[in-house]
Amino acid sequence: DILRQRDPRPAPTAKDAMAQASGLKTQDVKDITRIERIGAHSHIRGLGLDDALEARLVSQGMVGQVQARKAAGIILQMIRDGRIAGRAILIAGQPGTGKTAIAMGMAQALGADTPFTTIAASEIFSLEMNKTEALTQAFRRSIGVRIKEETEIIEGEVVEIEIDRPAAGAPASAGKTGKLTLKTTEMETVYDLGQKMIDALTKEKVQSGDVIAIDKATGRISVLGRSFARARDYDAMGATTRFVQCPEGELQKRKEVVHVVSLHEVDVINSRTQGFLALFAGDTGEIKSEVREQIDQKVAEWREEGKADIVPGVLFIDEVHMLDIECFSFLNRALESDLAPILVVATNRGITRIRGTNYKSPHGIPIDLLDRLLIITTEPYTDKEVKQILKIRCEEEDVEMTDDAMALLTKVGMETSLRYAIHMIIAAALVCAKRKGTQVDVEDIKRVYTLFVDVKRSTQFLTEYQSEFMFNEIQPADADMTDAQV
Repeated sequence: DILRQRDPRPAPTAKDAMAQASGLKTQDVKDITRIERIGAHSHIRGLGLDDALEARLVSQGMVGQVQARKAAGIILQMIRDGRIAGRAILIAGQPGTGKTAIAMGMAQALGADTPFTTIAASEIFSLEMNKTEALTQAFRRSIGVRIKEETEIIEGEVVEIEIDRPAAGAPASAGKTGKLTLKTTEMETVYDLGQKMIDALTKEKVQSGDVIAIDKATGRISVLGRSFARARDYDAMGATTRFVQCPEGELQKRKEVVHVVSLHEVDVINSRTQGFLALFAGDTGEIKSEVREQIDQKVAEWREEGKADIVPGVLFIDEVHMLDIECFSFLNRALESDLAPILVVATNRGITRIRGTNYKSPHGIPIDLLDRLLIITTEPYTDKEVKQILKIRCEEEDVEMTDDAMALLTKVGMETSLRYAIHMIIAAALVCAKRKGTQVDVEDIKRVYTLFVDVKRSTQFLTEYQSEFMFNEIQPADADMTDAQV
């Protein structure tokens, strides 16, 4: 009776089916939407230089700072050519003049193969290890080892896969067997398959017409794509389907595989029994100097045999004035080492005290280290450059703004600071969305300007009402000298 019972609801119409299908489609789109965080320098794509290392006015997210970018471009070219190592560059300038942006542009331009390590100077004092060990690890993270290995691979187009399953009643030990037919433009061969290879082929969903590569040492199977000869097998193909030519020559080939690892990764793996897991956990601890010496000797042997090359990377230390005299002494010595990366440091300080001493020095860096530095200076942005930067940030944050609002925001950026103006963009967009507007207007900028104060207005407020705050140290002009002031 239950099986025969009819559903009392009416049968779904075509309109209902379409609505249901569109609902499912919308749900799918929501599930695969990727959320991307917008960072302070996420709009930087490179240094914005042409082939002659001349800086374009606006390119790859970089605006202005033509001389500084040209200088960074020359350093970049020397790094690529391998003509510079163990050198140090100082990027000095006022706050908000694009020092970190230039360093990020260098990192983007160098690409993934060149190690680029970024740290803040204050990190050295907050780690559970001594200062010199933290700096040594940062240095060795910035030096890559390009290891070359030759492996034998079988590469060809799959003609046919035959898998014989054991008959019913066969013993459990009897696994699957099969045959794989591969071909190139010149030859065709049949290979016998065991249980592991059949499982690997099934996992990769290999089918007739695919071009595959099999590593003979590990048995790893990689699907390179689909053969052009099979391009018309189906009326429709997925967007991710890649077509490749049928391989030429013999099926078995010797291929050179290149791995790039940092010296620090090699140190961690060799410093303990579970060193590989420590890389993922991040708890590397202090590494003995003996381990590093043995690794350096091994790398030197590989270099002589032609198995490996050293890739000098870049170590970028921001807010370098926060380092103390001991760290500066270590940097002096470390830069003289054979295995030394290019050191790029940045600071916004003028003549100030060297941390750990009572002596003052330009940028808070000892004179002997300053002597070793190539110094790149940055200049304050003009109003046109500030406007261009704000436009790029509006595009990055997907905010539409009227011309009048952009002119007002540029004025605010010139009178206060560029960073304050950049922070106002997304806040103004939220105010605009609150009133159901489509473009940020002057009223939205004014509203945000009244809600969030900049440094100058905050300082003025503190000066006027400083007596009502705790621990105020500003004394009236006619006040007597006290012990606190002395």
